[in-house]
Amino acid sequence: MGGRGRLLQAVDTEYPADSVEWCPLEGFRRVLACGTYQLRKAEDGPADQSGLDVEEPQIRLGRLYLYSFNEDTPVSPLIEVQRREMSAILDMKWCHVPVAGHALLGVANADGSIELLHLVASEKSSYTLQPFSSLALGEQCLALSLDWSTGKAGRASSQPLKIISSDSKGRLHLLTVNETGPRLQAVATWAAHHFEAWIAAFNYWQTEIVYSGGDDGLLKGWDMRNTPGSPLFTSKRHSMGVCSIQSSPHREHILATGSYDEHILLWDTRNMQQPLADMPVQGGVWRLKWHPFHPHLLLAACMHGGFKILDCQKSEKEEVCTVLSYVWRNSLAYGVDWSWFSLRPLLQAQQPPSLASFSHSEMGVRAADLVCNLKITSELPAAALERVVVEDEEDHTSQIKLPHAGKPSTSLQPFSEDTKKSSSRLYVPMSKICDHDLHLEGANFENSVLATCSFYDHVLHLWKCEMS
Repeated sequence: MGGRGRLLQAVDTEYPADSVEWCPLEGFRRVLACGTYQLRKAEDGPADQSGLDVEEPQIRLGRLYLYSFNEDTPVSPLIEVQRREMSAILDMKWCHVPVAGHALLGVANADGSIELLHLVASEKSSYTLQPFSSLALGEQCLALSLDWSTGKAGRASSQPLKIISSDSKGRLHLLTVNETGPRLQAVATWAAHHFEAWIAAFNYWQTEIVYSGGDDGLLKGWDMRNTPGSPLFTSKRHSMGVCSIQSSPHREHILATGSYDEHILLWDTRNMQQPLADMPVQGGVWRLKWHPFHPHLLLAACMHGGFKILDCQKSEKEEVCTVLSYVWRNSLAYGVDWSWFSLRPLLQAQQPPSLASFSHSEMGVRAADLVCNLKITSELPAAALERVVVEDEEDHTSQIKLPHAGKPSTSLQPFSEDTKKSSSRLYVPMSKICDHDLHLEGANFENSVLATCSFYDHVLHLWKCEMS
C-alpha cells in the first residue's frame, strides 16, 4: 500500500512556533492548540552578541493560539478562535480525561510555571481556553516539559491524576491535580540531571514510573512509590542530550526516546540495558508522538532533519523501524502531533489557490541556545547573531536578526505584502504541490491530519496523509 501527504494549510504564528497539540477528548478532537516562543533582549540590557550571558536581561514572550478545524471549508480548514499572550511556551499537553467536566491543557512556560487552562464554550459554538490553575516550579528556571499520567485510555477512577515536569536546572517535579480542592499541588521535587532536564514522561502502563532525559546525555528511570533518590536505571546509550521520550499508549513495555545525537531508540522497559531498535534520522529528535490509533506509527520532529514518520514493527527476533517519509526540512522542526480524526473524502477533490510561499535556510542551532540561553558546551559552536537580508517583490530590503550556529544562510523569499500585514493569516503553497508532498510506502492509515511547527519561519503547517 502506498500514499502521499499534501500540505493543506500554513498559518503565520508571528512568534516562532515550537509546540502543537490536537485535543484527544471526544467532542473536541477538531480543536488544535499551538504554542510559541520569542526571545528578546531587554531594551536597556548589555549588548552581548552571543545572547548566552546568564546575567543578560531577557524577555521571553509567548502566545498560545487556539484553532478549530472545519473540513467543510477545505481551502482554509484551520480557523483561529483565540490567542492568549503569556510567557514563552516550551511544551504543552492535553489531558486525556476530562477534569471537573472540562478538557484541560497543561502548559510549561519560561516563567518556570506549569499552567492549566480549561476549554470553555463561547459564542457561536466556539471555545476559549481560560485559566484553571498554576504552580511555580521555582525561581530563575524555565519549565521545559510536562506529561500527564493519562497518556492512554482506561485510567481507573481511583487513580490520582498526576503531572511530571522538568526544568532548566535539571530537576523533576511531580504534581497532582485535584478536581475539588487546591487544583495543582506539588508532591516531590528532586535533582535528576547535571544540566537542563529537557524531557520528563510517564510510563503510561505503570504510572508510578517516570523517565527523564537531560543535556548530560543521560536517560533515567524513577519510581514514585519511594522518595526519589537513586534512579531505577541510568542509560548512557544516547551520545548527546536526551530531549524526547514517549511511552507507547498501545504496546505495554515499549518506550521511544530521541536525542541531539540524531537517533531514535526503541526500548523494552523490562530491560533497559540495550535498545530494541536504533534508527538514525539525520536531525536532533526534539519531539516524538505515537499515532493515536495505529500502534506502529511514530511521528518525530527532527530539528534540522525535518518531520519524519516511522513504521516500528516487531519481527520474530527484533523490533524493526523504517522511515516512511519526511516532511519539509527547510526550517527548525520542533512541535508535531497527529490528529484524532480522519478526513472525509470531500477534501481530496479540493485544491487551494496559489499564493507566494517562502523557505528559510537550514540553520543549525542548539536548542539550549534558543530556549534556555544558560550555557555553552563543547558539543556545538556558540550561537551568534547573523543578519539575514530579506528582499521583497519591490526590491526593498530589511534586516532580521536570527540566531545560528555558524552555518551559512541564504536569502529568504518573502510573503506578499498583503500577507505580511495580516497575523495568523492563511498561507497556501504554490500550485507546484509536489514540492510539499510526503510520500508514504507501506503505511496503513486513512486520511489522517498532522500538524507541524517550523521555528525560524514561525509557521504552523497542516498536512493530510492520503492512502491509496
